[in-house]
Amino acid sequence: MSNTNARRFDLICFDWDGTLFDSTAIIAGCIQQAVLDVGGARPTREQAAYVIGMALTPALARAAPDVPPQKYAELAARYRHHYFARQHEVSLFAGVLPMLADLRARGRLLAVATGKSRRGLDDLLAARELHGLFDGTRTADETAGKPNPLMLHELMAQFAVPPARTLMIGDTTHDLEMAQNAGCASVGVSYGAHPHESFDAYRPLAVAHSVDELHAWLIEHG
Repeated sequence: MSNTNARRFDLICFDWDGTLFDSTAIIAGCIQQAVLDVGGARPTREQAAYVIGMALTPALARAAPDVPPQKYAELAARYRHHYFARQHEVSLFAGVLPMLADLRARGRLLAVATGKSRRGLDDLLAARELHGLFDGTRTADETAGKPNPLMLHELMAQFAVPPARTLMIGDTTHDLEMAQNAGCASVGVSYGAHPHESFDAYRPLAVAHSVDELHAWLIEHG
């Protein structure tokens, strides 16, 4: 067991979709369908997955550059329609609950910093198995979307933890860039929305290729 007095991080912030929640494929599909619904050209799977983690309107605008701004509200509504209809199909990655429980037992503060809406995150956090696992959460619609560092700044202020003692974990360049902008260290995961080769510019401490690998790294290095 690692020495908690020598631990490097006190606050560990997780992205949600593609990092803790196995939702990348469904979110990308819902983006594609929403764009078609409003008359746009269907984005590729890669184009749709790239915007995961961003605030909803900027994400959809980037995924559908041919859709005019006056249709953004309709586009967002169609995305929400498709996502909430399929939300029951997705779940936490295997190994996430044991990892979070172990980190809490080791005295870490745990938080979520996500591009989801507050409603969307709260619906998921209402699940019984997630009660009490997170000390704080921030969503893009209540602060600022990634890679703006505001949600990390707010979480660090809430718990009085400096950037040097804060770690951000995510599956996209938006997550890692947000950490960089906040002055925090980061770890990438390769099993979500973005190819891990794109992480290099943001200098993550590590890239984990599974939840078990992430858990092991956090025990040894976090």
